[in-house]
Amino acid sequence: MNPTTAGGHREQRFRALHDAVYVDLLRFVRRRVHTSQAEDVVGDVMLVAWRRLDDVPADLSAARAWLFGVARRTLLSTRRREGRQDAVAVRLAETGQAAASASETTESVTDRLAVAAVWPRLSAVHQEAIALAVLDGLSAPEAASVLGISPVAFRLRLSRARRALRHQLGPTHPDGRPSADLASARSPR
Repeated sequence: MNPTTAGGHREQRFRALHDAVYVDLLRFVRRRVHTSQAEDVVGDVMLVAWRRLDDVPADLSAARAWLFGVARRTLLSTRRREGRQDAVAVRLAETGQAAASASETTESVTDRLAVAAVWPRLSAVHQEAIALAVLDGLSAPEAASVLGISPVAFRLRLSRARRALRHQLGPTHPDGRPSADLASARSPR
């Protein structure tokens, strides 16, 4: 293969990766930093992806998790993480307020607002586990890849995070379920 063809293939692969994961990656980052910084962080992550394209997994799901891991490390190393707790709490509250659509019950909106209220009281580790599983929709293996731990360790971490969230939310509904959606969200695959 000549260098021009190899370069073209590399560019096509990068464009396909970018198109497939950009929106999810931006959403992932926006939950962790102020909206004004999110696109800069995603740009940094995509630069890493371009430079290390040979290291990016070929499977789209694995590539997405790999990029989330790069984003997480980028956030940690640039100290932008300081505002993450507030940004996530604000996002949860905004989601709860904006979600008052005809298809959503008052109870569901109330549950989201309750989670937003107790979110700052959860440890950063618990917030991260819940956010990866519920807000970002990652499976246990994908979330574990983001954190650099085993899927079993992630499931344990998520279980503890949910227990902490349930404790912060207090009593359960009369039907026995926890008082908020996120506390009982289905376990990742």
